[in-house]
Amino acid sequence: MKTLKFIDLFAGIGGMRIPFDEMGYQCVFSSEWDQAAAATYAANFGEAPAGDITRIPADQIPAHDVLLGGFPCQAFSIMGKRQGFADTRGTMFFEIERILQHHRPRAILLENVKQLVSHDHGRTFQVVLQHLAELGYYVKWQVLNALDFGLPQKRERVLMIGFTDEKACATFSFDFTKRPYRLADVLEKDSAVDPSLFASEAIVRKRQASVDGKAVFYPSVWHENKSGHISVLDHACALRTGASYNYQLVNGIRRFSSRELLRLQGFPESFRIVVPPQEIRRQTGNSVAVPMIRMVARKMDALLRA
Repeated sequence: MKTLKFIDLFAGIGGMRIPFDEMGYQCVFSSEWDQAAAATYAANFGEAPAGDITRIPADQIPAHDVLLGGFPCQAFSIMGKRQGFADTRGTMFFEIERILQHHRPRAILLENVKQLVSHDHGRTFQVVLQHLAELGYYVKWQVLNALDFGLPQKRERVLMIGFTDEKACATFSFDFTKRPYRLADVLEKDSAVDPSLFASEAIVRKRQASVDGKAVFYPSVWHENKSGHISVLDHACALRTGASYNYQLVNGIRRFSSRELLRLQGFPESFRIVVPPQEIRRQTGNSVAVPMIRMVARKMDALLRA
């Protein structure tokens, strides 16, 4: 069986790579400009990703069958200024376009926040789809939620798959059987968690007062939204890089540990932690839900090998 090759752009800590590694694909190139994320990536995959993709000529990137790209989402995120292509981070899509133009891989898998679909009344997303079509890619897309893939995290992301083969794209389906999630499956015992992760007594008292009269259950995540309203949930809300430190507390008393954050994104237990907790918090906030990518990757693989 031929070994299929892929490249991992805007690689982060490798969440999109893991399912393709599992299927026996060969990663021939990766790129990540953030040094702390690159350190985590190197520790877990045995190779240091190349740096700033804007400085790497397309002809220096090896030929590949699949391009993976979770291109920066801050330009479209509901938590950001939502400037889209007016923001330089938004133009990272055009780096993908530049590489596709040169290499023409058989398939692509792109990921972004769901707000990309509606940004600028849908015009931004149409630019993305139009440019992919002009490059010869037949594309399907869907907004998927990590909650439906066995992870106790409400995280909605748009996934775009593209093939140069029109029949393969027509055959691909985003239909999946939903998998149940359990918050207890990702939580560590409080006694095993670093004491620094526990909220102050004042914050705990404030949280307790805010849920007075509400149905409280355990385990749970007490989530504070931007207006200060507290919800008691059986799952985490989307992990975010720039959120307030205490925006979601396990059972109203502590923050998630580094291992719990990785579990909420579906990373394996063997995934090595080599950076401080604040970096893992930032890295998981920027990462993908691995089981979601895995289900899509397996469907893509079946069509690429057909």
